[in-house]
Amino acid sequence: MAYYLGIDGGGTKTTCVVGDEVSPLGSAVTGPSNITRVGEARARESLQDAVRHACAAAKIDLRQVQRACVGVAGAGRQEIVVAVRKVITEIVTGEIEVVGDMEIAMEAAFGAGPGVIVIAGTGSIAYGRDAQGKTARAGGWGFVSSDEGSGYWIGRTAVSALLRAADEGADGRTDEQRSDEQFFPLFRGMKSAWKLESIEELARTSNSSPDFATLLPAVLAAADAGDELARQVLRQAGRELAQLASIVARKLFAQDIFHIPLAMAGGVFRYATIVREVFCDAVHRFDPRLDVNRQVVEPVDGALQMARSTDV
Repeated sequence: MAYYLGIDGGGTKTTCVVGDEVSPLGSAVTGPSNITRVGEARARESLQDAVRHACAAAKIDLRQVQRACVGVAGAGRQEIVVAVRKVITEIVTGEIEVVGDMEIAMEAAFGAGPGVIVIAGTGSIAYGRDAQGKTARAGGWGFVSSDEGSGYWIGRTAVSALLRAADEGADGRTDEQRSDEQFFPLFRGMKSAWKLESIEELARTSNSSPDFATLLPAVLAAADAGDELARQVLRQAGRELAQLASIVARKLFAQDIFHIPLAMAGGVFRYATIVREVFCDAVHRFDPRLDVNRQVVEPVDGALQMARSTDV
């Protein structure tokens, strides 16, 4: 029997699924494997641990994997492809294909068919394909200048919004009369995530090139608790992601095409209800032709399917 392996290597986590020709047999989730963000050593650890644990869960030997497909961000750069393939080749003897994370997401959402997918995890991108196979993208240019609506963007935007609110003294009290924690419910989670004591320390830390994506759970928790500042940031994220989807739709689909399938992938969509709801509402205002599948797809399923079906 042939066995196949699919990997979704992200900036926050790595997911691996092992299966036969028909069914998934075992899976594993490990740490981040985006080489650009975490370096080759950490990526190697996450990728290889994911493969080993998934194979163990499937009760197969690594040498039984006939073909693997690995989806990662940055696969348009040859050095990333070479590095990732080398890491997997160290433990898997079968054939290996390395593709972009948006490609495995497209496979999971639409198979070989047309559509637009928006991925919002640590980073973000919108990607689409028409019926003739032409592709287009929007966003995904990197954490510093792009990746609107991503976990990193949400964390960075929340810090900016909180600091602006601190400047404005939103509760009418002086700095001496208030405590940072009472003034900003959002700050409670940030204190824990970044080990902070004050708003001033938040400002200093935010200017030292931190990982803003680690603040996403704090923003989500604050929004669930009713914090309006956090909710505003998440609503803005949903609108930003909807705009990316509409850009790709306009690039690919002529006006006489009245139905464009749209899918969502990534942890922001999965865990941030506000982002998902605002996104679904906003895409119809940007482009009424977009028809959203409200089920968040799992890109790793696309990676497994590509491993099964692609000659590499």
